[in-house]
Amino acid sequence: MRAEFDESLVTGNEMIDSQHKELIDKINKLLDSCETTKDKLVAVKTLDYLADYTEFHFGEEEKLQESIQYPGIAEHKKEHDKLRNVVKDLYNMLEEEEGPSDAFVEQVNKNVIEWLYRHIKGFDRSVAEYKFMNDSSERL
Repeated sequence: MRAEFDESLVTGNEMIDSQHKELIDKINKLLDSCETTKDKLVAVKTLDYLADYTEFHFGEEEKLQESIQYPGIAEHKKEHDKLRNVVKDLYNMLEEEEGPSDAFVEQVNKNVIEWLYRHIKGFDRSVAEYKFMNDSSERL
């Protein structure tokens, strides 16, 4: 399975959308590295890139939510924490299984890609809509 940025993932907020494209690219790089090499170090390094970018992206999203006083911010942060825990689990799997096993790839598909799709379509889209409504009402 590959992650793909399509119309259904567009939130309408340029910053969020461009960061999601980058995030999906990093997820695919992780999956590619698992397919081409079963090397544990390569997988750990690629997971590092994904984890770092995820932290950067979550930080940006949360700053945006604070700046517009988004009412669902606490719940949204909890969702972000769920993915942080998934990433920790992935590191543990790489340790225990001495590299990227089929089970590891399955976890990336199930717990990263599916989480991201759900999160973007629900949580992130509502932030973008809230910001858009706020911006529109300020212009009136």
